Amino acid sequence: MDPVRTCIGCRSRVEKSVLLRIVSRNSQVAVDEKAVLPGRGAWLHPSRACFDTAVQRRAFARAFRVSGPLDTQPLENRLKRLMEN
Repeated sequence: MDPVRTCIGCRSRVEKSVLLRIVSRNSQVAVDEKAVLPGRGAWLHPSRACFDTAVQRRAFARAFRVSGPLDTQPLENRLKRLMEN
């Protein structure tokens, strides 16, 4: 059985294999492909709806426990590429 994680966008609990692990690196939100990068991680469904909800709720800063702004553009670009395939 795969461990369960919570999506920071829709707040639903699902198996971690369904979600993308994201981390904050140099004030940018990056996808952690293999879930091995150091630091505090968060989990997000690879969908535009969950991404938009997370941005609207300011969930990224809360999940990473940072007070300054985070650049979510790299994550948004990645989600666009995933949806094209």
